[in-house]
Amino acid sequence: MFASRLSRRLLIAAGATSLTLMAAAPGFAQDTMKLGLVAAMSGQSAKSGEAIVRGLTLAVDEINAKGGVLGKKVELVVRDDESNPAKGVIAARELVQREKVAAFFGGLDTPVSMAIVPFANQSKVPFIGVWAAGTAITRNGAAENYVFRVSAVDALVDVALVDYAVKKYAAKKPGMILINNPWGESNEAGLKAALAAKNMPSAGVEKFEGGDVDLVPQLTRLKDAGADTLFMVANVAPSAQVVKSLDRMGWNVPVVSHWGPAGGRFTELAGPSAEKVHFIQTFSFSGNPSLKAAAVLDALKAKYPQIKSAADVTPAVGIANAYDAMHLTALAIAKAGSTDGTKIRDGFYEIGSYEGLIKTYNKPFTKDNHDALSPSDYIFTYFKGDEILPLTN
Repeated sequence: MFASRLSRRLLIAAGATSLTLMAAAPGFAQDTMKLGLVAAMSGQSAKSGEAIVRGLTLAVDEINAKGGVLGKKVELVVRDDESNPAKGVIAARELVQREKVAAFFGGLDTPVSMAIVPFANQSKVPFIGVWAAGTAITRNGAAENYVFRVSAVDALVDVALVDYAVKKYAAKKPGMILINNPWGESNEAGLKAALAAKNMPSAGVEKFEGGDVDLVPQLTRLKDAGADTLFMVANVAPSAQVVKSLDRMGWNVPVVSHWGPAGGRFTELAGPSAEKVHFIQTFSFSGNPSLKAAAVLDALKAKYPQIKSAADVTPAVGIANAYDAMHLTALAIAKAGSTDGTKIRDGFYEIGSYEGLIKTYNKPFTKDNHDALSPSDYIFTYFKGDEILPLTN
């Protein structure tokens, strides 16, 4: 009950279109097309969930200002998964079976998204990932695949992490410190493959649980094995524990991370050494010369008065991925000319060019590729205070 109340408060704070539109026009719901979101709106990842809602909502505002989709206004319906796979599946079922959404978006956690994938494919309702990077989310082996993504992909991220470690730190024997869940497993496979492709040895793989507060034993084993760089995969709080354990050891080893630290209060939890961690992203407003980025940032400032500058939209990837995903989904529905799930899926394959926030997309999806972003869309960043800044080299 508390989580539901918290989710509603966050939803209202984010300016969720479904609530504001229905309040403005009684009976309006009959003229809407519902699209859903399952994401962590409470707990340590609430800030990221809020960013996703803001990105989706901003895109919905733009779509509705131009008449909506198929003559209907878009209504966003949000459910909190609390970073729990079982609750994520329940939320997905509610969106599809009760709310009758035409498509729905997925949130932050790979384990949650992986749990939802079989249901999405079985129900034949498109499920669009906007954060979780587990490779098998889109590459799920289903003969009829209804899962798409506008986000990073572990298998591709891991190649980029290895390339960066070699280029930036001249890494020769990196080690891995990974969260012990399906996301960690996905990256373990990807990192091992990326290292093998370069004929590079690994100092080893160490796993840890999300609630662990002392990782000195695992890190000590990696240090003793000769690790000269660490690849880190975990969300905000666990990543902070890695950094604090390194500080306790006095081990000043370079840390090259997946984007987990971007999802919340990393600098607050990890302390001053948080700024030493370099991590991957798909987008940054900071230092971005794009006219589209400037226009979207202005729209965010206008809609959310608490946003004063690019520093206030951390994590920007949540906004950018979600914003582009909503617009691409609207294009797919328009191509389909219907809210039938199979027709919408096929509509994704028919999208031509779209000038998005992250990039200009050209044929972003095919039957063999359900991921709209590629390694050329990734950038490396770091924290400066609470702001995520791009690294220039």
